[in-house]
Amino acid sequence: MLAIGHRGACGYQPENTLASFHHAARLGCPWIELDVYFVQDRLIVIHDDDLTRTTNGTGLVMDSSFDYLRSLDAGQGEQIPTLQEVLELVDTGMNINVELKGPGTAEPVSELLSNACQRHWHPDQFLISSFKHEELARASSEFRRGALFGRPSADIISRSKQLGAYSLNVSLRMIDPDLVNLAHQAGLQIYVYTVNEPQDIEQLRSWGVDGVFSDFPDRVMDNQKK
Repeated sequence: MLAIGHRGACGYQPENTLASFHHAARLGCPWIELDVYFVQDRLIVIHDDDLTRTTNGTGLVMDSSFDYLRSLDAGQGEQIPTLQEVLELVDTGMNINVELKGPGTAEPVSELLSNACQRHWHPDQFLISSFKHEELARASSEFRRGALFGRPSADIISRSKQLGAYSLNVSLRMIDPDLVNLAHQAGLQIYVYTVNEPQDIEQLRSWGVDGVFSDFPDRVMDNQKK
């Protein structure tokens, strides 16, 4: 069961910051997950569409200039990073799940990752995911896709297959053994977010879940050692 560091290792460091991604690397986490918006031709890494919760700024991400976003404190003096900076920090040492949050992100993310693969990355080191399935469908087929769902749906498997998804990424409150089996029967990996409690980690592993997103990825890795 893969340990996927949720917004880095955000149980320990400010989410979606270089400090958080660096901490996940120090823990030996094989995967990190992050969120992107496309602002003034730059891919920036932040989760909320509003700046209030995770920075000392105000207003909406998409209404802000890149310079303003970079001037903000994203926690403990950290800047909001760019996706390029995360790639340079990780330097192929971890795999990356890029979640498309803002509008018009699929094409620039695909282009940036394709350029990285022309150097020393491999396409399988990336997973592009989104709740916005129309946006996800525009991502390059060079990369694996993760279909994100936050609530149950009768057509969850068929929608994932229509997207050409590699994985079905679902909320912890949605998961049960039947969904795990349905995903596997359809040839899909199934990843669950956000899983922090040891008893939940153990239960999901017993059900055959393929990976979990955790604020504390070391807890997932520790569970694997048992």
